[in-house]
Amino acid sequence: MSKSTSVILETLATAEKNPIERKGLHEEVAARLRDMIVEGGLEPGARVPERELCVRFGISRTPLREALKILASEGLVDLQHHRGAVVSRLTAEALDDLFQVMGALEALAGEIACERADDAAIAEIRDCHERMLGHHARAELSDYFRLNQRIHESIIAAAGNPVLTQIYRGLSVRIRRARYMANLSKARWDRAVSEHEHILQALIARDGVLLGRLLRDHLRNKLEAIKTVIVNN
Repeated sequence: MSKSTSVILETLATAEKNPIERKGLHEEVAARLRDMIVEGGLEPGARVPERELCVRFGISRTPLREALKILASEGLVDLQHHRGAVVSRLTAEALDDLFQVMGALEALAGEIACERADDAAIAEIRDCHERMLGHHARAELSDYFRLNQRIHESIIAAAGNPVLTQIYRGLSVRIRRARYMANLSKARWDRAVSEHEHILQALIARDGVLLGRLLRDHLRNKLEAIKTVIVNN
């Protein structure tokens, strides 16, 4: 037996004694809490009611606290020594910084997607857009928002740039709540739908320069809307 083979066998034996922990429960809890925060079920500045959530989800404190660590890394909650987890507040300054970077990322993705996206990818985005319009017509904000997010994510994916995708994912979760709140105004919601119509047409025409500008303007308009909500609250 060669030395390298021996090392591999020893490594495998060690791995069997220390199996990889199967994850899943705390990630599912994090996903549910994330939706609650994004959709207003847990308001900014509110303490996360750990005991009540454990009962509601039928879980122990351990997966809940692991989930809260994930949300803290995403900037959605603050872990405080004596108060536990508190839903973080949105500030205009932080949103300015986040949306500035996100606008640049989405604009770049739009330009690249017009060059690289195949017809099937564009057809799927158009299908999502049409279903999104139905939710808008029925005033189904949550369902509308999920398809809206899928459209933006699909444009990112269509760019076919793994580095861009990774950076986008890290930022998008931090401003997801802001994007949701920006559509709480009926006037802004209607305007957002109109903007999406133009975005889709630019993608179909494969006009990268126009699509990039539209995506950047779309985010800028969302930013102004959410800053208005913050001021009024």
